[in-house]
Amino acid sequence: EVQFVESGGGVVHVGGSLRLSCAASGFTFSIYDMSWVRQAPGKGPEWVSLINHGDGSTNYADSVKGRFTISRDNAKNTLYLQMNSLKPEDTALYYCARWGDYVIHPSKRWGHGTQVTVSS
Repeated sequence: EVQFVESGGGVVHVGGSLRLSCAASGFTFSIYDMSWVRQAPGKGPEWVSLINHGDGSTNYADSVKGRFTISRDNAKNTLYLQMNSLKPEDTALYYCARWGDYVIHPSKRWGHGTQVTVSS
């Protein structure tokens, strides 16, 4: 069974930083493209970032480009999201997903997620 455990969220001031982690299990992590997705209160899911399983290439939503960095450690089956220069509009529940699963089921969440709150 595919499982994700997200952690690292919290409350930070505008301009602060957080590093999120996503521990994956139940599948061969190293062969899947992985993504971070977020959902703000009262809004639908928003794709944040993607990392390729092969060459490690990355993509970002325009709203986070230049501020967030996605990475992965295949030996630890863990996905990361370094978030810098945080803004109030980054406040959301953040969760990880296999990219292919997210494309097919964009509203589904596989883990509990981790809450990020940016206070102004």
